[in-house]
Amino acid sequence: MKGDQLNLNREVGLLGAVSFIAGTMMGAGIFISPQYVLSTIGSPGASLIMWVCCGLLSMLGGLCYAELGTVIPESGGEFTYILRTAGRVFAFMFVFTFIIVMRPASATGIALSFAEYVVAPFYGCSPPQLVVKCVAAGGILVLAIVNSLSVRLATTIQVVSMVVKLLAMAVIVLGGVVMLFQGHTENFENSFEGTNVGINSIGIAFYQGLWSYDGWNTLNYVTEEVKHPEVNLPRAVIIAISLVTGLYLMVNVSYLTVMTPVELMNSNAVAVTWGNKVLGSWGWIMSVASALSAFGSLNGTFFSGGRMCFVAAREGHMPHILAMAHVRRLTPSPALIFTTFISLLVLIPGDFQSIVNFFSFTAWFFYAITLGGLLYLKIKKPELHRPYKVPIIIPILVLIAAVFLVLAPIIDDPQIEYLYVTLFILSGAIVYVPFIHYKLCPDLLTKLTVFLQLFLEVAPAEKNL
Repeated sequence: MKGDQLNLNREVGLLGAVSFIAGTMMGAGIFISPQYVLSTIGSPGASLIMWVCCGLLSMLGGLCYAELGTVIPESGGEFTYILRTAGRVFAFMFVFTFIIVMRPASATGIALSFAEYVVAPFYGCSPPQLVVKCVAAGGILVLAIVNSLSVRLATTIQVVSMVVKLLAMAVIVLGGVVMLFQGHTENFENSFEGTNVGINSIGIAFYQGLWSYDGWNTLNYVTEEVKHPEVNLPRAVIIAISLVTGLYLMVNVSYLTVMTPVELMNSNAVAVTWGNKVLGSWGWIMSVASALSAFGSLNGTFFSGGRMCFVAAREGHMPHILAMAHVRRLTPSPALIFTTFISLLVLIPGDFQSIVNFFSFTAWFFYAITLGGLLYLKIKKPELHRPYKVPIIIPILVLIAAVFLVLAPIIDDPQIEYLYVTLFILSGAIVYVPFIHYKLCPDLLTKLTVFLQLFLEVAPAEKNL
């Protein structure tokens, strides 16, 4: 503690760092997205190539972010990097979109998946949406409380859930290997027949696949809580994303070994369908494992999302109360409470498929701006201390991929929804001028901040570098 300010402790080591990245990535996506990737790209062979490409793109992006995290050793991810390179207006546009749409939408999508798997054993057919949403809301509230109580407890949940999901994926992989040795290779004959090579098909397939890889940048939101970030950031990225990519590829091979492409495309929950076909009466195990996997991913999403809100408030882009931490537990509880509230609002009209497409479109729009900032720092400020750096060709390649992912669906198959999302992003600049630059209604906010500070037992927290 320094004066009346608090530091967030550096409690996340290499194992915890790998667990947060891999645990956040390996959530609901691999149990839901494979059928959408396959149906969009059109053939088993092309779908497997798509999963590898998504992993490679995530790895290259993660390495670029590792350099950014060591050059700018602050929590906050894209917000901090855009703030330091593109300026306050662009940074606010990002945080406005992230906090109101992107992170709550991501958390809501994962929570809905978690709820689907929790209630699946109790219903013979599609469960009532009211039940699903109530369970999803319960999961959100439980993890919000956990993350508000203890960083160590949240990290423990992440490590344990990662072990559970690794075991579940090991079962799927081993089951697929057994089926392959038994000669079940018919689904891989003419594996590229029917491939869709249109720009829109490739772009949407990337969206669906990258949803399963979402979380590759998790550590950059909590850099100030990572031990020795200059070493652990790049190591955790390489270990976690390599692990996840290999597992995703083997899991998809197992799916295609057990199920025909048509069965896979028509399945609402691929892992459960796989479990019913391979494990028989023990198929419910896959439902439980899928639920635990989604729970861990939701935990990682809350952990990083709360920190983003916290850092944005510390920079004056959100109400000051959100930049405070609990005086005893040293967790950013006001930011977590705010994130929880927004997530519960998004849950009410939540639609999983729309969430994936528009979340991915928005995310890669800001990834492109962030990578542009990395190129700016490399070219204009080569004198900055860089404990870790990547060759300049890597951010250039990822930037090209990001621009393609943003423009491809719009050019090939324009939809009015993409215009709405773009207008919402741009509206952040309009909100910035009166409320951030000119600080309208400061007296009301000050009184509210004092009341909440006393009620929540929180105090301002400073940067932990």
